[in-house]
Amino acid sequence: MSSSNTPSVSVVVIAYNDAVLVGEAVSSALAQGPVVAEVIAVNDASADGTAQVLDELAAVHPRLKVVHRTENSGGCGTPRNDGIAAATSPYVLFLDSDDVLPPGAADALVRAAGEHGAPVTVGACVRRELPLHHDVPWMPGLYTPGDVIERPADRPELVRDTLCVNKLYERAFLDKHGIRFPDGRFVYEDFVFTARVLAAAPRIAVIGDLVYVWHVRRDAAQVSISLDRKDVGNWRSRIEAHREARRIITASSPELGLACQVKFLEYDLRMYLRELGKDPEYQAAWWTLTRDYLTGFDEAAVEAAGERARWIVRLLRATATPPADVERLTRFAAEPPRLLPPYATGPGGQPVWSEELPVVLDGLAGLAMADLPVSVDAEPVGAGRLRVRVRELYGRLAEAGPRTVRLSFVPRSGGQPVLDRPVELCAAADGDGWTAELPFRLTGVAAAGRRQGRRGMQAWGVQVGVEFADGSSLVTSPRPLDGLLHRRALPSSRYGVLLAQPFRTGGGSLALRLAPGAAGALSLVRNRLHRARAGRGSE
Repeated sequence: MSSSNTPSVSVVVIAYNDAVLVGEAVSSALAQGPVVAEVIAVNDASADGTAQVLDELAAVHPRLKVVHRTENSGGCGTPRNDGIAAATSPYVLFLDSDDVLPPGAADALVRAAGEHGAPVTVGACVRRELPLHHDVPWMPGLYTPGDVIERPADRPELVRDTLCVNKLYERAFLDKHGIRFPDGRFVYEDFVFTARVLAAAPRIAVIGDLVYVWHVRRDAAQVSISLDRKDVGNWRSRIEAHREARRIITASSPELGLACQVKFLEYDLRMYLRELGKDPEYQAAWWTLTRDYLTGFDEAAVEAAGERARWIVRLLRATATPPADVERLTRFAAEPPRLLPPYATGPGGQPVWSEELPVVLDGLAGLAMADLPVSVDAEPVGAGRLRVRVRELYGRLAEAGPRTVRLSFVPRSGGQPVLDRPVELCAAADGDGWTAELPFRLTGVAAAGRRQGRRGMQAWGVQVGVEFADGSSLVTSPRPLDGLLHRRALPSSRYGVLLAQPFRTGGGSLALRLAPGAAGALSLVRNRLHRARAGRGSE
């Protein structure tokens, strides 16, 4: 069995115009210890100082080998292929120039690969939102640490993990099956590479160790290819990558092929739909592309998808152009999902999307209360109070009997939520749902954040929990009405003043920025400038 004393891994680092960050990536690979025999950095014809940074590091670290491409490939696949070609170790790990490997990652992967004789070993990955350092687990619950998967077809849900960077590959396995990345300007090359890996049916070992930190810099001057969604070309590229991956996987296993289609409907489709924006030309182009691609999907895949994805597919198929309530559809595709009124019914009282598009919402009656796309509105009422309205949804809530509601504040950078006390719900005077007035004590939230060690500007998500007479419950995020979205300065005995900025997230949910005292106010100003620059860079 391989150990940390046996040099076994070639870490392939790809870089293009990333002189500021590539050194940190390379250093994290070298810091893995003796198990890393070599770090192969492939410079994809950078025009900045990347080449000089890598050459200077190589002069100091004998394990670092630098490959300089003379022409830019236009993507990530070709430089990774160059790295595989230059590798001499039994195992290969991939690392992007703006990410890092956490300590011990390579050793943990190699030990598991040797113990189980696995050509592929997978570990945990987090998406780290910068500059807040908010870690979001990648595909939580997909893998069971310690598991050994004999054949990917035994676990069709594996198609949901399309990353190549959270896995250790046996180089002989890649060579035997001719597994490489698509060359050139091919976006989402991971999709095709991963499909080729799964199609070769390797044994896969699973470890619980964190093996990759994926840095997400949405305010970067040059965003990553996957985040560059300013035109419909990104969606077209994703569809083409999924089409090729689906072809490869289906040829190897019908079960995996079906799962690949379901994954697209439940994940890719909803992710892009909730980011559809308001540009009519983009919406129309996106709608046409999506409808055309979905015509080739198996009906069995549509039926196997979850209710929300299934309804979205049927809406897309029902109209050749985006509907008048397309923004309502984007809110429905968001997390948490919410179906905004009005609520129409078809023949026999069955729930339908709208009178204009009477797509049947089949399966809604069987959804658990916690999974219903309930809509909750929030608006200010007096000082330090919030009125919430819980909307009825085709009779499901009235049947369960809404009793109480309460607010909770969840740190957007991770941590313990702050819970308010529950308040009794009353039937709305106009008969449209249930209402309650809740305390909105933002100074108390800021103080709780400070007790948790938060300094400067604090960012919080707001959630609403509803308890029902039948013992069921649901948690969602309220939809802020416009009257709530005003900055306010609140007196604070501890800070002197607390600046509070309620805002609407991209998914339409209520969130808060709280700036206690002068230091917090300065952080809030810097944050606004940060986001303003990011907005200009993404236009």
